[in-house]
Amino acid sequence: VQLVESGGKLVQAGGSLRLSCAASGSVLRIHSVGWYRQAPGQQRELVAEITTGGNTNYPGSVKGRFTISRDRTKNTMYLQMNSLKPEDTGVYYCKADISSDPWTRADYWGKGTLVTVSS
Repeated sequence: VQLVESGGKLVQAGGSLRLSCAASGSVLRIHSVGWYRQAPGQQRELVAEITTGGNTNYPGSVKGRFTISRDRTKNTMYLQMNSLKPEDTGVYYCKADISSDPWTRADYWGKGTLVTVSS
């Protein structure tokens, strides 16, 4: 199983970006999905998730600006980011809890995509 992010780039403050994360390989079922970011010198932090039960969660720093979604038919998740701020700068990673067969279930991470927000 592989997760590949795309969509990161340089954007001005106040702008918008949509990140994508596609899962490929032996994917039987995707349970929970999430987006994380890591700013320079900082720890990786959760910015959005869809739980196994279908609930969405966001930290206060992005709530109302970021929206996570998924397309089960394409095994792809998205992160729509609006009203971007310089503090949103970082490498964005997707994570997914995936069953590759009825007996195998694990968390997988993408390699990240860089988002830079200029002031």
